[in-house]
Amino acid sequence: MRRILDLYDHPPVGGRVICVDEFGPLNLQPRPGRAWRFQGQPARLRATYTRDQGVRHMIAALDLATGRLHYRIRDRKRWREFLRFFKTLRRRWPDQKLSLICDNFSPHWIEAEFAAVRYFALNGIDHRSHTEQDAAIGGYIRWRNQRARPKSGFAAGSKIRHPDYPYWPDRQDGIRSWSSDD
Repeated sequence: MRRILDLYDHPPVGGRVICVDEFGPLNLQPRPGRAWRFQGQPARLRATYTRDQGVRHMIAALDLATGRLHYRIRDRKRWREFLRFFKTLRRRWPDQKLSLICDNFSPHWIEAEFAAVRYFALNGIDHRSHTEQDAAIGGYIRWRNQRARPKSGFAAGSKIRHPDYPYWPDRQDGIRSWSSDD
């Protein structure tokens, strides 16, 4: 955690800090909207639905230097798709050292960006096809990237910045320990 926070605060000279995560599954589930209802028994929706057109997955990277999102939507989520995505990041910045922060640190930057994607491109919309859904996601991300700003000042007032936060640094035996309060 401290190394990640240090990367956020002090990106490497001649390099970029990139947060990478996956978002999905993206499926075409019915998302009912609000409507006027007749009095009496309300219409019921199925508890489950069939994924006739399968599911897709989005892999995205947030560049902290610019605040821009870079993404790919794929039919599968395996190591091959992640490796191909990492190669596109390398081609985007061939002469820079990339510091990739991947997933396990839950409060890292990209989780909040996915909430916005869900809110603006998916919630309350019943997409008829994956192409239509992909276009909605792409449209939102293009709009968002035009207004992007560099990300800085992560968790400035948070307890994780306090020196007494319950994490103990690596010991000599290489085992990371947590305080008994956790």
